[in-house]
Amino acid sequence: MKRIVTVAAWAAFAGLLAPAATAQAQTAAPELLATAPSKAVVTDLSAQRRRPLRRVPIYSQEWAPSVYPRYNPGPNAVRDCTAHYVQEYRPSGTVITPRMNCYWRPG
Repeated sequence: MKRIVTVAAWAAFAGLLAPAATAQAQTAAPELLATAPSKAVVTDLSAQRRRPLRRVPIYSQEWAPSVYPRYNPGPNAVRDCTAHYVQEYRPSGTVITPRMNCYWRPG
């Protein structure tokens, strides 16, 4: 593996240093130059495509609890929960799973 990488690096290095006799630019035909627009200057910056700026969303740092309701129920609120078991039908067979329903009530 080391030899392959070394040979590839030398080949790339030799290709960069080789004289550019084989690669020559072509010139346009005279009739095409006559129809071309009047001497437009093309620079590296003008040839590049301009990308629009990306907008980064900024979210507010508001307090949001992970339970319903999504508001502060008050200082004396109590969470009242009822639990029960239900049957769930799954491909592996019927299983019994616990369920819980909760709500906030004034304390």
